[in-house]
Amino acid sequence: MARFVLTTFGSFGDLHPYIAVALALRRRGHQVTLVASEAYRLKVESEGLDFHPCPPDLTQFLDDPETFRMAMHPRLGTQYILTKMVLPYLRQSYDATLAACQDADLIVSHVLSFATPLVAEKLGKRWLQAALQPLAFMSTEEPMLHPAFSFLSPLHGVSPALYRKVFKALAGISRFWARPIHRLRQEVGLPPSRQNPLLEGMFSPHGNQSWFSRHFAPPMGDWPSGSEPLGFPFYDQLMAGQPLPPGLSEFLDAGEPPVVFTLGSSAVMTAGPFYTEALKAVEMLGCRAVMLVGVFGRNPLPPVSSKVFVGDYAPYSAIFPRALATVHQGGVGTTAQALRSGQPTVIVPFSHDQPDNAARCVRLGVGRTVSRSQYSARTIAEALRGIEVLAPRSRELGARIASEDGLTRICEGLEAQLK
Repeated sequence: MARFVLTTFGSFGDLHPYIAVALALRRRGHQVTLVASEAYRLKVESEGLDFHPCPPDLTQFLDDPETFRMAMHPRLGTQYILTKMVLPYLRQSYDATLAACQDADLIVSHVLSFATPLVAEKLGKRWLQAALQPLAFMSTEEPMLHPAFSFLSPLHGVSPALYRKVFKALAGISRFWARPIHRLRQEVGLPPSRQNPLLEGMFSPHGNQSWFSRHFAPPMGDWPSGSEPLGFPFYDQLMAGQPLPPGLSEFLDAGEPPVVFTLGSSAVMTAGPFYTEALKAVEMLGCRAVMLVGVFGRNPLPPVSSKVFVGDYAPYSAIFPRALATVHQGGVGTTAQALRSGQPTVIVPFSHDQPDNAARCVRLGVGRTVSRSQYSARTIAEALRGIEVLAPRSRELGARIASEDGLTRICEGLEAQLK
């Protein structure tokens, strides 16, 4: 039996893969501790996993709509999360992670867990970086779409050299953001590093893993060493063993497959007109729909017809395969579930990796995309009309992804590090 420590930061899309891997490692006889925000303690412990809290406590942001608005800003969202929600808590995060990793045989990090590489170096422990989405690698060898550089995307295939210049400029800017990490290195007695801890320095010299499917993103030559895609690690429970919302099973059984509208667990906090316009689109199309509006009551809807079911949360694995199509924000966790379901998808990307995930689905022939600025009842209805033509390709890709055993490959790779 080995002792693994998994550290993560972010929304359910960042937490759920780590819960999936932690549960798989435990089934293989290992001891696992999950390090995450205090906000997730009950969720993690409901699965019987060891939990160690790490600042910041994300519940402190729940009553501040401006935080979620800026965190989902199409161009500035990533910068805001780094400079306002992650790096100000770096020292507290380091202390908490240091305490959790004392007896670890192997540490697995998240791209926003910037304290973890420092802790591993301080303790002399082996650690791996896990990338949940292909955008984390900022490759110049494949078409990619970052919201900050969306105006350059038409030129990518023509001039990869242009993207190399853009990334070089980004490296210069991000070095300013990374100053707290370099200061902390000095405070805890680590030698200076010439690497940028927000870019190439976030990857481990011991190895890296890609926790997504090669059918979603094949490996590129400029990815870090050991980054071959292993498959998606799936988990989608709100709490362990929690059933579907009352009435949802009956609704799904009562008629034609519905369109499922959802915004994951972060974009749903700043949904804007997403659900109200979706209701209008459903009325225009005359189809059935499921609206998953979030657990904090931020998206109240007017009375709906019998063709619409409104709930707070439901496991995507239980409802996406029964959908006509899914409409969502394009977070990698939601996108993975949509792909595995074998049903077509429409993505309305908000920020971060979501535009890139959406573009990949379009290129794969399984989805369409509507920009957030142009989202309306008319545009979403147009995107959904005739979407059945994408069903054959969606089923084919879904079967490929469903046949992957990502969890086994991930766990085998982690166990190999112990040798």
